Amino acid sequence: MTTLSGEPGTAGTAVAAGDTESATLRVVLMLDVRKGAQQAFLDAYQLLRDQVASVPGHVSDQLCQSIEDPSQWLITSEWESATPFLTWVESAEHREMVKPMHDCVNDTRSLRYEVLRETSAAGHTGSRAPRPERAGDGRIRHAITFTVRPGSEEVVAKLLSDYASPSARVDSATRLCRTSLFMQGNRVVRAVEVRGSLSAALRHVAQQPEVRAVEEAINPYLEEERDLTSAESARAFFGRAALPAVHEAVAEAERPGTVRRYALQYPVRGGGGAAAARVLARSDELAAADPTGSLVRSTVFQRDDVVVRVVDLADTADADLALTTGTADRDLAAELGRQLELPGAVRDLGTDQGRAQLLAHCRMTLLTDRHSQDV
Repeated sequence: MTTLSGEPGTAGTAVAAGDTESATLRVVLMLDVRKGAQQAFLDAYQLLRDQVASVPGHVSDQLCQSIEDPSQWLITSEWESATPFLTWVESAEHREMVKPMHDCVNDTRSLRYEVLRETSAAGHTGSRAPRPERAGDGRIRHAITFTVRPGSEEVVAKLLSDYASPSARVDSATRLCRTSLFMQGNRVVRAVEVRGSLSAALRHVAQQPEVRAVEEAINPYLEEERDLTSAESARAFFGRAALPAVHEAVAEAERPGTVRRYALQYPVRGGGGAAAARVLARSDELAAADPTGSLVRSTVFQRDDVVVRVVDLADTADADLALTTGTADRDLAAELGRQLELPGAVRDLGTDQGRAQLLAHCRMTLLTDRHSQDV
């Protein structure tokens, strides 16, 4: 059952696209229960437990209390795989379910693990290889997305382009490395790179006066209202806004040249988000393994039918249209085309003309790209 993530933007788990069915998922939630709220917490847990028992993919859960500090609690749950858990935890139904428990806790921390080995009285049961170590320099990418009211795009773009960067140092182990803001139409995407604790970095950013001022300034223009001074409203907003990273590719060889960052939002047909993300993931894997290519790093973010690809290239976007759009392989390009809702002018994604049209249609405008010096 473990959910209740009050940390901004932690609704998703970064997994390889298409690999969410590969193993049982163990979810761990650590909670600090408020003084005097223990019985209310237990009542809220009981209600939530009864509700989640009927959620498809849920296997079991346990509630534990620390024998050293009675205010510290632990909820663990088991799910058939990551897919049903993520589908539920990112739903409006889940947000409504956990509201009573939020009032009982000071802080939470949610962790998600795949079960690789298991031992019981019957002996060892099952074994699978661990995921490879994270590629690259240890920076974790995360993204959130939201939409603004049509007609307000120009005002919002100016507000988001014109703010002071927060301090890079979060704590002794965490640094905020880079923040990039993109916009296409009325959709905004904020990509953040962190070294260390992602949740600590996001809390740090949210508390900075310069960031809070900008967030307050754009509030009147949002399609969905929010109040970041309210813990409940902030949780609900970040739950809706989280855009999970489902795949990341990092070049196996050094890339000479100036690294440039781009973002593409792909116009996915209804229900085609996961399939489009898998195609783009496979395309990026091939590009990362090519020693002659210019791909430095690419991250595919996907939630439902919102698919955004943030790509760092050691060249301009127009220099290699196939690489930039994720359509170098003709079979993968054809499959991607079947998952997209493209205007009539965009035809064959296996040609440079089709790729140029796709890039023009998908390319997001870079509003802000702030590198922290203290990293």
